[in-house]
This record gives sequence, C-alpha cells and structure tokens, in this order.
Amino acid sequence: MDISNEMAIKEYIMREEGGIRAPYSSEFEFYILVKNGEVEKVTEACRTEFSDKSGFGKLCENPLQNIKYHFVVTAALIARYCIDGGMPHETAYNLSDLYIGKADRCTSFEQISKLHTKMSVDYAKRMNALKKNRIFSKPVVICVDYICENLGRKISMAELSVVTGLNGSYLSRLFKKETGFTVTDYILRKKIETAENMLKFSDYSPSEIAFMLGFPSQSYFTSVFKKISGVTPKKYRDGHFRKVDIKV
Repeated sequence: MDISNEMAIKEYIMREEGGIRAPYSSEFEFYILVKNGEVEKVTEACRTEFSDKSGFGKLCENPLQNIKYHFVVTAALIARYCIDGGMPHETAYNLSDLYIGKADRCTSFEQISKLHTKMSVDYAKRMNALKKNRIFSKPVVICVDYICENLGRKISMAELSVVTGLNGSYLSRLFKKETGFTVTDYILRKKIETAENMLKFSDYSPSEIAFMLGFPSQSYFTSVFKKISGVTPKKYRDGHFRKVDIKV
C-alpha cells in the first residue's frame, strides 16, 4: 500500500474501538524533529522504550504483533515527513521497507524498541546531512542549525555572529548569497513553515502557535503568515486541517 498522507494512517487507527490514544501533539513534535534532522533531540526522545509508550491502540490481540503494527505506522509516518522535508521518495520508502522488514523478524519488545531508535536516528541523520548539503559554507550551516533549534524565540544577528565567530555584516551577505534570503526572512519562513504544519496536523490554536514560535503578538503572526502563505492562519487551517487521502 502506498501511503500518500500520514494522517490517513492516524485516522484509521483512531477508528479502532477501546483504549486511550497517545496525544497527537507529542507525536507531531517527534516527527518534526526527525524531519528537521535534530539528531540529538531525536535520540533523547527515543530514550523511552518504544514498546513502553502509552496510548497505543489495540490493532491485534497478540501484544508483540500489535507493537509491530505500530512500528509499521511509525515507519510510514517518518518516511512521509522526511519526503515533505526534501528526502527523495525512493530513499524514504526504501528505508521504510528495510526497517519494516527487520521489524517483522524481531522476536521481542526490546528488539523492536532498539530498531525504532535506530530507524528514527538514521532518518534524522540523513535529513541533517541533506539540509547541510544544500548549503556550502560552515558558517551558514551553523546558522541554519541554530535557527532551526531556536524557532521558539527571537533570534538576533548578534547571536548568530557569536555562534559563528564572524562579523555580522559579512555573515549577513554570506547568508543571503548562499540561501537566497536575508537572515530575517529565512527565520520568518522557517517559523511559518512550522506554523503551517501545526495548523495542518495539531490542535493548537493560531494564538498558541504564535506564542510557541516566539511572535510578539498574534496580529503580527497573522500578518507575516498571510504575506508568506497568501491566506490567514484561520483560512489555512480551514483548507488543510487533517485532510487526507489514501492511495492503494
């Protein structure tokens, strides 16, 4: 089955009766970390054993097989998020098939948990490398990493100068030359890109998203969002919220 949208799988699972479900926002945040190539944060998030996570639905009577089914769901979601982040379709799906095949041969919860960590970190490392390969100089790579890790607050040029050890004016010119954007525009676009995903897949309100992404006010967030995305956050959510299709 070719999964064309990660939410299709999630909605399928939500139709199962009985049991609690894991909060979607925490899952969403994990997939975004993988997509952004946040290797250290993904590794930290995987310290909780995959088989010990709360909220798994009951997809099968056999406990081990049930965890395997959830592993398959996770593999499909990670692949989809990484494709959205720029990973080639073939690479993402080949990796997914590889790890699903390995999961099928696991004979214990411990093996499944270790494989989940290995898969998640593997995808994150590949996304991190992909992100860096698009940019040539080390200072700009450092800036991009710093920006992605600190989207929840205001980032100043002075900070980027400190972390790169370069003069602000020179760094600004270098950044614009290699990315095509000023530092300010790049930061705002990354924030809005994250906001779009949150409006699509989470239950956070626009005001909550504005706060979490470090915008000084909801009105400013709305103004920037409309300028970049073409519509207000509310209209964007109305048109995209958890809309799914599934291709077989």
